Amino acid sequence: MQGFIDQTIAFIGTHAGWAGPIILVFAFGESFVVLSLLLPATAVLVAAGTLIQSGTLSPWNVIPWAIAGAVLGDAVSYWIGAWLEHRVERIWPFTRHPQMLRTGRNFFARWGGISVFIGRFLGPVRAVIPLVAGMMGMRQIPFQIANIASAIAWAPIWVGLGWFAGETLSRIFGIEEAAPLLIILLVVMTLAGVMAAFRLLARKSKTPHEDRPDRP
Repeated sequence: MQGFIDQTIAFIGTHAGWAGPIILVFAFGESFVVLSLLLPATAVLVAAGTLIQSGTLSPWNVIPWAIAGAVLGDAVSYWIGAWLEHRVERIWPFTRHPQMLRTGRNFFARWGGISVFIGRFLGPVRAVIPLVAGMMGMRQIPFQIANIASAIAWAPIWVGLGWFAGETLSRIFGIEEAAPLLIILLVVMTLAGVMAAFRLLARKSKTPHEDRPDRP
């Protein structure tokens, strides 16, 4: 995976015109049902932030495209959930991993509409929260408000982390080509923090009936 990230960053670093569409695809994939577990859009955004810091990319090559991809990914997931409702439970991978939907339901039941905003930043539930929101009948307008607001916050945060880290390494250590190193360090640190936050939120979202079979 690290090699794939490095190749992607190297490509957009030398083909700035393609940076936006590629980042849109990554952001869409990370926000779309289940694909968020496979496409490392956050790592790409962090690395893109270092390219902005070095002057290789403009923020306009990255941030608007990332926001658009994130919004579309969540919106499509929501529409699928609203369309299929509980039939989602009979579709792979939920037939093999029903706990994914159960955790998403508990999280949504505990936090309500704000779970759409929070879930954007929590990898383990990001894959299912928009889908669950559609399944559980969350209204379109509140969902889209949370969807768009979270995307507007999500993209600049990750890009800003990359920019700040690149600026810090450049000023303090004189490291100019810092993207690969930043990806390794920041992604590992961020994933550790996200997992810790998720465990805390998941513990709070548990209900007494969590271990009972889901009703149809």
